[in-house]
Amino acid sequence: MTKKEKTILQVTSEVGTLKRLLVHSPDSGLGRVVPSKAQDWLFEDIVHLDTIRRKEYDYYTKILLYFLDPEKIQGRLHEIDAPDSKRDFYKPEKAAFFKSDKVVELEWLLAEILEDHEIRLKLIASVCAVEGCSYTRQSQLLELPPAQLSKVIISGTLAGDDLLFPPIPNFIFTRDIGIVINDYVLLNKPAKKARTREALLAKYIFFNHPLFERYRDHILEIPDTIHHFLLPRDGDEKKVTLEGGDVMVVTKDHLLIGVSERTSMEAAHQVINMLFEKSIVKKITVVKIPKKRDYMHIDTIFTQVRRDVWVMLGAFSRKVMKHEDDDAVERILEGGLKKDEKIKIIQFRKKSIEEPKYFDSLEDLLFDISRNDLGSEGKIKFIYSGNNQFPYDTREQWTDSCNLLALREGVVLGYDRNDKTVDAFRQAGFNIVNVKELLEQFESGKSTPADLTNTLILMPSAELSRARGGFHCMSMPLLREPIDTEA
Repeated sequence: MTKKEKTILQVTSEVGTLKRLLVHSPDSGLGRVVPSKAQDWLFEDIVHLDTIRRKEYDYYTKILLYFLDPEKIQGRLHEIDAPDSKRDFYKPEKAAFFKSDKVVELEWLLAEILEDHEIRLKLIASVCAVEGCSYTRQSQLLELPPAQLSKVIISGTLAGDDLLFPPIPNFIFTRDIGIVINDYVLLNKPAKKARTREALLAKYIFFNHPLFERYRDHILEIPDTIHHFLLPRDGDEKKVTLEGGDVMVVTKDHLLIGVSERTSMEAAHQVINMLFEKSIVKKITVVKIPKKRDYMHIDTIFTQVRRDVWVMLGAFSRKVMKHEDDDAVERILEGGLKKDEKIKIIQFRKKSIEEPKYFDSLEDLLFDISRNDLGSEGKIKFIYSGNNQFPYDTREQWTDSCNLLALREGVVLGYDRNDKTVDAFRQAGFNIVNVKELLEQFESGKSTPADLTNTLILMPSAELSRARGGFHCMSMPLLREPIDTEA
């Protein structure tokens, strides 16, 4: 791994120009999820592996490379996508792999640390303990070369259809394994057993890979509560669980933490104390949302597009959501959320922690961030899922209309299937472009990434959306340019 750039880790906003991120391309484990285990492995449905790779995720890889590391891809699309290429460009174990230190593949990092014999011994023993492997199986894994071992540990597959232990299909959602806050890495604690191995691999990678060597004293772990093993398995707020989809760095001094189906109040409590004690941030806002599969993390109900533009689910709006063909009385009686489904927002400041600030709505919080934290002087815009029309609002939120990744301020990736949300972006003055057409423009020289402003890039999504995660989920930003340096 090259160390050409002085700064490896630095994230101080959600929309600063993206320079480096962690990703994981769909592996063979996704093709082994069966209907009876889909929900245990946190999928809503089984997916078609070849489609999710060739017709969907590969476009994500290509657009990321064009924006972050164009030398790896510019002028090569015909070669990369040739029928006889066998997708080797996308496979970490192949010589033709793109091997970018800007678009960083987790399987590649894992393979590199497995070159170290001591790390191999420890990690194999840990994985086998978690997955209940036999001693014979453990010895068999020790004989594998690093690249193959990395693939096996992630996919659970040794060769062909020989499944050694469960796959970790959610590893494509790299946001959830950790979050970079300024120049610190907060490692997460997944709420579901299906993601235990992901957290284990993340620890080994961040603590052992040379890329992060200079940051090892900046890697944060959340401890469990004392006697945590005596607590009930589910439903107890003292359980410490935190996932990256519930953490947003909106400025260098201000962090959002969601309390949700996947992140507990106790985890938020511990993170607040830890970050304030180390003076990493000055302000932390807790956004408590209903514990529903529909929402999962806060980034499923809102993400940032520009310093003055947000996309969000209208159900959490301060306004009364309008339903088609209803009158005022019906809307008031049936619209809105029940008491136990309402959002609760509490903001803590390090210098006055005993005097929290409360926000009545999500819009009020986001308006405050844009106006007071980011210095936006003009109108603050909110783009609503499904254009705030029932039933498209909830349908499209389910397929991640609010889960967008900003490549830089105003240029975001989203799914092409969310038609009404796309209309809302268009009405808000954004250009809409299909990723296939955009890549052709880049390849022909008719356009460059630098030419894009206020643009929603539409990505194919028939299979990816079944996994319940958008591009915000499928990214762990490691480095963004400070937003204050951008025009």
